[in-house]
Amino acid sequence: MQNEPIIIEQVYQIPVRNVWQALTDKEQMKQWYFDVSDFKPEVGFEFSFNGVPEDRVYVHLCTVTEVVPQQKLKHSWRYQGYEGNTFVTWEFFDEEGQTKVRLTHEGLESFPASNPDFARQNFVHGWNHITGILLKDFLEKQNASGS
Repeated sequence: MQNEPIIIEQVYQIPVRNVWQALTDKEQMKQWYFDVSDFKPEVGFEFSFNGVPEDRVYVHLCTVTEVVPQQKLKHSWRYQGYEGNTFVTWEFFDEEGQTKVRLTHEGLESFPASNPDFARQNFVHGWNHITGILLKDFLEKQNASGS
């Protein structure tokens, strides 16, 4: 089970272009996701951000590895000072004006098993919260305001 990727799907009542924008525009990302200093959906683009669980700061180091506009965004996901490298893939599917997003996070077994912060259930909880609450609420507010 630990070696299997995490796969989470959500459907948003928003067109694909708006969901894509929320995941690729750094100003929008800061409102619901992480505070990235810069982001471009371009293969090879490197970005980083801090994640803060309680009393620790984890510097996330990521590199965009695949981009198909409004269809797929894939990037590496690792932590400064720790072993391991994983990949996060966001896939976008137009379903009659709605958008299904499939998030896949693979390679978690490459992180140190001795660190409880890297436990699979923490990632499952985090991605469900990010996709099911944070992104959903952001998109619904944007849609209501007509942005």
